[in-house]
Amino acid sequence: MFLGANDDGEVIGIDKEAVPKIKKDFITSMNNPQKISPTFYLTVEEVDINNKILLYIYIPESSQVHRCNGRIDDRNEDGDIDITDNTNLVAALYMRKQGSYTENRIYPFANLSDLRKDVLIKVRKLSTNQRANHPWQSMDDMELLKSAGLYLRDLQNGKDGITLAGILLLGSDELILSALPHYKTDAVLRRENLDRYDDRDDIRTNPIDSYERLMQFIAKHLDDKFYLEKDQRISLRYKIFREVVSNLLIHREFSNPYPAKLVIERDRAFTENSNKPHGNGIIDPSNFSPYPKNPTIAKFFKEIGWVEELGSGVRNIYKYNKIYAGAEPTFVEGDVFKTIIPLNTQADEEINRLLRFCKTPRKRNEMQEFMKLANREYFRKNILNPLIKGGLLKLSIPEKPTSPNQKYYCDKIL
Repeated sequence: MFLGANDDGEVIGIDKEAVPKIKKDFITSMNNPQKISPTFYLTVEEVDINNKILLYIYIPESSQVHRCNGRIDDRNEDGDIDITDNTNLVAALYMRKQGSYTENRIYPFANLSDLRKDVLIKVRKLSTNQRANHPWQSMDDMELLKSAGLYLRDLQNGKDGITLAGILLLGSDELILSALPHYKTDAVLRRENLDRYDDRDDIRTNPIDSYERLMQFIAKHLDDKFYLEKDQRISLRYKIFREVVSNLLIHREFSNPYPAKLVIERDRAFTENSNKPHGNGIIDPSNFSPYPKNPTIAKFFKEIGWVEELGSGVRNIYKYNKIYAGAEPTFVEGDVFKTIIPLNTQADEEINRLLRFCKTPRKRNEMQEFMKLANREYFRKNILNPLIKGGLLKLSIPEKPTSPNQKYYCDKIL
């Protein structure tokens, strides 16, 4: 959806002073169950084209049927048809949605008592951290389930129930395994023992706890790198693998018994998960259309602040991995979706050696000689400047960065 363009695609623009109110009103409406039910989290991106403001909203396909002002419309070519009072068309729309997305499968015999209270408390806290007045804070458990699209009605048999998405996100481990006996995520470290593994975590719990365990596994086995972005120090490892892990857990076809995998090797990390492909081959991050595999689960993760808008994950991984490892990741679409993250472990060890060397302040030429690098410009551009920018090296004379007496030191080995 574009706001600020006419039907011919010409950018008309929006009054800059009106933009904040338009964005606020739009977001408020999308989070108002009296307007949109169930609510649907969307973000508004502001774009400047030749000094004209255009507002862009990407609206992914939803796995649910939404009412607007209490009415249901179905799209037919270029028109919207109100089908609210036509029970056959409404039923067909629900069946079409539920048939396309495994996450919408209803389990009428699953009860609220089967859900984990501690996880419900955790998601309320996480959602409130994202937005102080988040509606989940004041809802009871059933209201939260319905608001998040985790409790639906099957219009074929008239039964209400918790969906597979609700069981996966909030259910006890026993409930999850009774609904999906093959469900698991395998985390493996394979550096020395290439035939088997050096470390492993067999994870068979909800995606929220799975996310935390996978991030802990990554923190245990991969070095971190810090980087300054807009004068703020960020963790590149977190930036990359937050997206990798979220994509692994969210965008998988749960009806397929193929286990999700995270594998860390000497020179790369990769993930694999079962997929309902909408294409085949390597994805070009600069030119692809994201397709939601499990929109309800993705929306839930977005509400608790663990993912951003659809498609941003691939772009963020691509952006930050070039800084983290000096190499581009690869995304392969197929029956199994694969993400490959190159790791430059040998270069990491060389950098760590240099940082240990700089526990005592050193001049640029001393550091260069230590690393046995003859090319001064290469050393400055590819090693020295990134370490300074990332906050790993500090200047002994910060007020005079080009001083001939300048030395560089590391006060903390990371």
